[in-house]
Amino acid sequence: MSANEPVLPQGAGYGVVVGIGLFFSAFMLGLTAIQARYTGFSPKNSEEFNSASRSVKPGLIASGIVSAWTWAATLLQSSAVAYKDGISGPWWYGSGATVQVLLFAQLAAKLKLNAPHAHTWLEIVAARWGTVAHLVFMFFGLATNIIVSSMLILGGSATVNALTGMNTIAACFLIPLGVAIYVVVGGMRATLLCDYTHTTVLFAIIFVFVFTVYATSDKIGSFSAMHDLLTKASEAAPVAGNAHGSYLTMRSKNGLIFGVINVIGNFATVFQDQAYWQRAIASRPATCVKAYLLGGIAWFAIPFMFSTTLGLSAVALRGDPAMRTLTPADVSAGLPASAAAAALLGKSGAAALLIVLFLAVTSATSAELIAVSSILTYDVYKRYFNPRATEGQILKVSHAMVALFAIVMGILGLIFFYIGISMGWLYEFMGVVLGSAVVPIAMCITWSKANKWGSIGGAIAGFCAGLVAWLVTTSALNGGELTVTTTGGDLEMLAGNLASIGVGGIVTVATSLIWPDNFDFEATRAINRASPETDSTDISPRSASIDDTVSEKKHVPADVSLEPVISARAAAEEEERELDPIALKKSFRIAAWSSVILTLVMLILIPLPLFFAQTVYGVGGLTAWVVIGMIWAFCSAIAVVLYPLWESRAALGLISRGIVKDIFTRGSGKFVEKPVHPSA
Repeated sequence: MSANEPVLPQGAGYGVVVGIGLFFSAFMLGLTAIQARYTGFSPKNSEEFNSASRSVKPGLIASGIVSAWTWAATLLQSSAVAYKDGISGPWWYGSGATVQVLLFAQLAAKLKLNAPHAHTWLEIVAARWGTVAHLVFMFFGLATNIIVSSMLILGGSATVNALTGMNTIAACFLIPLGVAIYVVVGGMRATLLCDYTHTTVLFAIIFVFVFTVYATSDKIGSFSAMHDLLTKASEAAPVAGNAHGSYLTMRSKNGLIFGVINVIGNFATVFQDQAYWQRAIASRPATCVKAYLLGGIAWFAIPFMFSTTLGLSAVALRGDPAMRTLTPADVSAGLPASAAAAALLGKSGAAALLIVLFLAVTSATSAELIAVSSILTYDVYKRYFNPRATEGQILKVSHAMVALFAIVMGILGLIFFYIGISMGWLYEFMGVVLGSAVVPIAMCITWSKANKWGSIGGAIAGFCAGLVAWLVTTSALNGGELTVTTTGGDLEMLAGNLASIGVGGIVTVATSLIWPDNFDFEATRAINRASPETDSTDISPRSASIDDTVSEKKHVPADVSLEPVISARAAAEEEERELDPIALKKSFRIAAWSSVILTLVMLILIPLPLFFAQTVYGVGGLTAWVVIGMIWAFCSAIAVVLYPLWESRAALGLISRGIVKDIFTRGSGKFVEKPVHPSA
């Protein structure tokens, strides 16, 4: 069999895509049944379906963040960058997409402080700036979801096709439709639990590849062998822009350019993607900052170790009889990882990569489905068509929108496939059209002086500037030729990305400094606030001014109760206790300092000195580089696989006792809400 032919039979592709999809649908049904019987949470409640009653603990939120942020591109594009640029690629991919999640911790804290009951970030925009701003930023929000979803489907279908020969069109539709089934069944909480299982399997398979490549493989099997093979590869085909043409250096011009593009593009896809706001909304107020910091740091290890393993292996095995010959189109489609996995472990390697990729695609797809469903339900249906929608109507529309967007995702993947747009092209392009809205959105929720029209104008002007800079640079560098290939160049994409986020940010900040607003966030705190009859005792502390002179003291500010929260009513009561303005302002300060320091370390203090040093690493340097990554990956696995189990031990114990009671005394294990005792 030629190395360029699919390693697995076509039936394996359909088996994974359809079979695992149905398995998780059945798994979700089981989780939903357990949730309904042994806890007080019901996915038939729209608040539980869309936001998990805002009661999820930090470990599970962190695991959900890791899962939602692990796209097809996380595994495929990171390996493609490592294949092209060497060891700098994994660092710039990982750090360039980690800092946004870390910095988002600040927005998560401000969300709990300034709009604790919002369902979407667009509700905040509408409450502060009105309908025009709501519609403008809805364009950017939905465009983000469309581009991210298209990348997921393109990357997933291309790899399934490469490994199994499965029809690409079938893969484009079957992947999202299978996910839609379990999202509709379970809602946000059960989706987070499925994300947890995905993350667990993902780390297990990454460790299999890591130890295979650096310890047991007869093709590589050690750090010194990897170093020798990479050295030979660079001698045979030096890497343009790298120190001495080597793969073993951080001095990579193209790696640095990709890093800048990566940072800008991913700001857009985090700050404007409802999927990340959704997890902040679902999180408990006292621990949302912890969840995002933990999730961001843990996520870094996934693309870094995956691409340092399979991306570099694809280079090292160039010329091996079992290794697929990779064309530039294959690299842009993200195929170095699948080629390396198949060359290293044959059918078992291809099957492992197929499973891990499918889980990554489905978990990120589930996040996009429920995110778009929330926007279409609350920001389109409820705001413009049925402001008095009942609980039942909202839930029906939420379900319908999940199904609708699943079909749209398949159509989008099909369109981009036929016009020749790859996952890699879309990945670098996203910042060109989305970057302009990053600063206005961040300012909307964090800065009282942000000017409405300046922010709207900044987003639109940056969008136009990004497109113009991208096309003009492409034309200038390619003799006026505008094609998919020429527009996808690094410098061309860099120009568009910088112009988009730069112009959007400058216009927004400049107009806000010249014509500042004086917004007190009362309108955003009132979003979906409970009526005075049911919540009169809790509204006043949050309705009052929350500047530095706030003096209200609660008995235990923002402390997390050790008792398991296993009902919607208990979750609401716990949320009110944790919505302490003083504690939330403290959380914001912690988020600001922590995220800014970590960002400086990951983007400046570590990579730039290594870039300017022009060092080409020997065996010892490569060994240290990989071992540090392995330790980081183990710590990440502990944080998002073991820690969620530990923090939920009490709730798991209660559910287990309920199941045991049902087994031995039928009917006695069902959860019964304790009666409310009036507070003193």
